Amino acid sequence: MSMTFIRNHQMNVIQKQADFVLKTLRSVADRGVIETVRHSAAASIFEQFPDLTEERREMLGRLTSLQTAEEFQEYLSGLEPYREPMPPITPKQLQKLFPKHKKLKLPDLEAVDFRELTYLSWTDIATNRLFIVYPLEGQYIGIEGRLTPVNKKGYCVFCNRNHELAFFSVHTRAVHASPDHFSIFGHYICLDNRECNRSITGTEALEKFIRTVRR
Repeated sequence: MSMTFIRNHQMNVIQKQADFVLKTLRSVADRGVIETVRHSAAASIFEQFPDLTEERREMLGRLTSLQTAEEFQEYLSGLEPYREPMPPITPKQLQKLFPKHKKLKLPDLEAVDFRELTYLSWTDIATNRLFIVYPLEGQYIGIEGRLTPVNKKGYCVFCNRNHELAFFSVHTRAVHASPDHFSIFGHYICLDNRECNRSITGTEALEKFIRTVRR
């Protein structure tokens, strides 16, 4: 069995629940309320892992007994070795995902911590093109589109958090149309993909978007 099992979005859930429990400990005196929050937080974490072994369940469930900020930090730090990175990808593989771009500007993969990514993305500033790469159903999928900053905050469709937004628009084939007929599909997403990856707590919206634009 692989030692790693916590994907980035799952780690974000754990972090969010740990922060919630610690905030409750600092602001609430009622022991009954505190215990309810503890067990609710643990349940939210367990929901992320339908096939937990007893050992891993016990490790994650330690959240219910923590008291101090130092203990919470130790708990989160202790989970770092169990973080599962995105599958490795090479510059050559990235180039194959976007064959139309013969001079594709690639990110510095050596500087990327793939444990902290749910999806890989980068922007070509010169053309305002955003490139997104995501492992879907066992293979990497690449999508690209125009990224237009909108100078406002709102909720990102990928992470559902209130961040500075941009409009991401992708040309996609219209349903029941001829092969050469395209339509534009877009959504508001985080302008800063690093913030998005630090905030995302589920992959459903991201995968739905990808499936829609690659039909």
